[in-house]
Amino acid sequence: MKRLDRSELIFKIFAYVLVTVFVLTTIYPFIYSVSMAISSDSAVTFGRVVLWPVEIQLNAVTDLIVGEWAKSFWIAYTNTLFYTFYGTIFSMTLSIFAAYALSRRNLVFKRQIGFFIVFTMWFSAGLIPTYINYREMMVNNRWGIIYGFGVQAFNILLLRNYFNGISREIEEAAIVDGANEFQVLSNIYLPMSKSALATITLFYALNRWNGYFWNMRLVQGTEHPLQVVLRGIITNASNTDDIFNYPYSEFSLAYAAIVLSIIPIVVIYPYLQRYFARGVNVGGVKE
Repeated sequence: MKRLDRSELIFKIFAYVLVTVFVLTTIYPFIYSVSMAISSDSAVTFGRVVLWPVEIQLNAVTDLIVGEWAKSFWIAYTNTLFYTFYGTIFSMTLSIFAAYALSRRNLVFKRQIGFFIVFTMWFSAGLIPTYINYREMMVNNRWGIIYGFGVQAFNILLLRNYFNGISREIEEAAIVDGANEFQVLSNIYLPMSKSALATITLFYALNRWNGYFWNMRLVQGTEHPLQVVLRGIITNASNTDDIFNYPYSEFSLAYAAIVLSIIPIVVIYPYLQRYFARGVNVGGVKE
């Protein structure tokens, strides 16, 4: 084993210390949220919760799951799953066909279409005109949100660049064998682009899961996603002028909602996080 000189040893120690500090600062908010959710009313109110739970009680979590707050919470959870599942499928379908069309050499007005797609990344009409546009287009329900926010230009361009990097010889061989455009896309491009597809799917899914502002402004309360309802719970918990007649702190309820809302991401993300690293290079490296 190679012996490290003094400078290399110092650098390695510094790197490990830095990574350890970063990990601790990342994990601490989650641990603190769990502790606040299951600590007693007095411990939360008087600020005795610093890291670990104090005088553990599960009233806030139980009330949020099966109690008085359960109906609105689970409706919002269902809405978020609806937006994430169907919205991601719709967005990926449009992005795949758009990227494949833009990767075709014989596409009429290819450069002009690409310019208009890129143009939407540079300039926008502004918040108020965009809101009026969505309102006039009847983007006022769950399906409207899915259709109205169908695709992102950046993701289309990423996938197009990846398609451009696929060998044309393979495509030409399939065409010689009688394959049409749909068969080329489904049998060649999609199987050879699994990492890019997984990356962009993850981008769309996270964007749908975290949907907040436009969902709050455009749809009715019964169709609000989890993030909007979570904001309402936190706002009510922060309003100390209201009387909160429950055997737990209003902040415990807010933190319980936060913890329950991020469980799916905490469970799924470790298995998919490697695609984020690949996503940085999607379409950016060609042989």
